[in-house]
Amino acid sequence: MTDGASGANKELLSVDEVAEYLGVVPMTVYRWCREGRLPCLKIGRVWRIRREALEDFLKKSERPATLVGQLGSFLTVPDNVIAIAQSRELLHRLDAAFFRVGETRGGLLVKFAGGEPEVPENEARAILERYGLEVGRLEEGRFRLSPEHGPLDDRSNLLNQLLAEEADSGRSVWASFNWAEHVDLEAALRQQEALTELVEANQLVVKTAVLEKVADGWPPKAQRRARESHRGTIWLSEAGLSMSRVTPLPPD
Repeated sequence: MTDGASGANKELLSVDEVAEYLGVVPMTVYRWCREGRLPCLKIGRVWRIRREALEDFLKKSERPATLVGQLGSFLTVPDNVIAIAQSRELLHRLDAAFFRVGETRGGLLVKFAGGEPEVPENEARAILERYGLEVGRLEEGRFRLSPEHGPLDDRSNLLNQLLAEEADSGRSVWASFNWAEHVDLEAALRQQEALTELVEANQLVVKTAVLEKVADGWPPKAQRRARESHRGTIWLSEAGLSMSRVTPLPPD
């Protein structure tokens, strides 16, 4: 699989060939393709994977210990997760890692800036660059910094407009929101529940990150509601990373 010839790198592999090489069933390869984890082409009714795309996929799979690698193993398309970050530095690291996962899956990356009004646009770009996201390169069609008047702007409307613009592109949209200051909790939770409905109907991945000091001020009932209104929860602190999924209650 490491043939350096340019012709080999451009070779198109079938799902069955990839499955046989990796020792998995074809359905697993189809799932990776649908989730955007393994870039692929659909030619007529047949799925094809470039050899170089498979090699990149395997290299990324070998590095699960990085924050980007762990998020890549956790996030799906579509998805809607809430993250609790211990500090602003970790909040920004999480932003950059989230977008790097979206980049590897060919998505449009959108950073909504209302959650940190004290951070000007140029600084927001510089922060993402500092943590490994090549904003300058991606801004040519792959990255947008979207201003907001505040963290409780009608984000579902903003995303609806963006999804309409991207309807013909076929690519997923990766949107990041932050709550770095205290907000009207009831309004914030209603907003998140509206975003969940939007995610269900689109190729959309939404990550909302909250500073720990903000989340600590929420009553236990609100914290539970916040977790349950998202598909997954991420906790990021100096001690480490923890991720969990909400699973439906099985029938009796």
